[in-house]
Amino acid sequence: MQPVNLVIAGVGGQGNVVASEILATALAASGYRVSVGETFGASQRGGSVMSHVRGARGETPGPLIPKGLVDIVLGFEPLETLRVTAEYGRETTRVVVNPRPVYPLAVQTGEATYPDPRELIETLGTLAAELTVVEATELAREAGDVRAQNLAMVGALVGTGWLPVQPDAVVRILGERFADEVLRLNREAFRLGLDAVRQRV
Repeated sequence: MQPVNLVIAGVGGQGNVVASEILATALAASGYRVSVGETFGASQRGGSVMSHVRGARGETPGPLIPKGLVDIVLGFEPLETLRVTAEYGRETTRVVVNPRPVYPLAVQTGEATYPDPRELIETLGTLAAELTVVEATELAREAGDVRAQNLAMVGALVGTGWLPVQPDAVVRILGERFADEVLRLNREAFRLGLDAVRQRV
């Protein structure tokens, strides 16, 4: 099995940490030795959050992926996804991105401007070996709560087939981690993300 170097890029409050834990658990169930590292920006809610998920056979890898060695970027927010891909990616890096921006406080108050999201996606397309755009916020809304966009994105990534992770394994992990309405919501968001990508193949 090839090593796996995955970065989840987003901002505080988008559910990066939950997504990284679920994917790491799924990789471990597939026979990988896994480590997870998180890096946070200046403010936890609304600041940059980058989660590193590394899987390998043999020795357990270190928690942080060196620049230029990322295989996959799972991007919850387009500007953060572009920043991480440019800094950590290489010519073989593949990207799944939610194109819905999350505007920083400085943009909301008019002190700064946010780039055109369409231009961000176009630039990402020039950097990534493969780019899959998933309207995860809308899928999560369809499932019942926009906060489940992280599970829609996990579903989309699993749907690409880029990770050695089976959908049933993720469904099982969700059942072990959540209960009742939260479990129903997360399973539905995961299924919608999975189906959205699989239908394109």
